[in-house]
Amino acid sequence: MTNGANSSNIDFTVNKNNLYREEGVTDHKVASIRRLVPIRIDGSDDPDREAVFYASTQLMTPEGPLPLQAPLNAKTLEAAIEEFPAAMQQALNETIERLQKHQQQQQEQQQNEQSRIYVPGR
Repeated sequence: MTNGANSSNIDFTVNKNNLYREEGVTDHKVASIRRLVPIRIDGSDDPDREAVFYASTQLMTPEGPLPLQAPLNAKTLEAAIEEFPAAMQQALNETIERLQKHQQQQQEQQQNEQSRIYVPGR
């Protein structure tokens, strides 16, 4: 557990009013789209709520696969497919930005550690 989290404080209760059935669609090339269909506790479709779409893919890098995921603001599978490229490009851009910030923070930390002056006897 991180940050001193106590495992006995975790709430594993399932929200019975927010259940979804997951369906997957792929082109066996680059696209993987998940459609989350709202359902009731008995497993029947819940027409009072809208389906939710998520896009995902993996890019191969020298360090290994880089997973990308993004929600899609689509109401239909066709709209999700159309939105997929832009959503993945945005997810890639955000990932690159986060990685660059992380690298920058690591470099600053290394510079700070290297610039420390140690005075013997203190």
